[in-house]
Amino acid sequence: MFLGVDKLLELVHSKKLVENLSERELTNPEGTGFDLRLGEVFTTSGKGYLGITDRETAPVTSLKAYNPNNIQSIVIKPGDFYLIKTIETVNVPDNLVGILKPRSTMHRMGLFVRTTQISPGYSGELTFALKNEGPVEVKSDLGARIAHVMFAQVLGKTALYRGQWQGGRVTTKKREKQV
Repeated sequence: MFLGVDKLLELVHSKKLVENLSERELTNPEGTGFDLRLGEVFTTSGKGYLGITDRETAPVTSLKAYNPNNIQSIVIKPGDFYLIKTIETVNVPDNLVGILKPRSTMHRMGLFVRTTQISPGYSGELTFALKNEGPVEVKSDLGARIAHVMFAQVLGKTALYRGQWQGGRVTTKKREKQV
C-alpha cells in the first residue's frame, strides 16, 4: 500500500523522510509522492568491474552542481550518459520502501532515467543514471524535477539496507568487496 501525501508530509516533518524538498512539494505535492530535482551531474570514464563478490565502478567527475543562487543548465546530446544526484536526501524507516519513477516529461524528450528502489534503512542522497536515447539535444536546468518518489509500507519483517552506498556516494574509490 502506497502512503498518501498527508502521511508522507507527516513523516517529512517528524522523521525527515525526505530532506531538502522544494517549497512546491512541501505545500502542494502531486499524486502519491514527491518530485525530486536534478542536483549534480557527473561524467564517467575509465573502466568498471562487477564480479561475484567484488566490484569497482568507473571514476566520476562532477560537471555541475545545483546552486539556488546561480542556476546552471546542462545540454544533454543524443547518446550522452551521466550519473546524476538529487538535491533531496532520504531517510527510509524500516517499515517503508521507496519506489522511484521518472517524470513523464523525461520520456517525452528522449531522456531515460534509470533508478532502483530505496531500501528500508537507507539514508542519503540518491544517484541515478541519465541517458539521452532520443534524437534531439535537451537543455535542462539543475533544479528541474526529474523523478517521482513514492513510499510503500512493508508488511512483516524487513532486512535493513547494509550496502556500501549508504550516505549517497557516487562511485567506489578502488575495488571493494560487496556486502
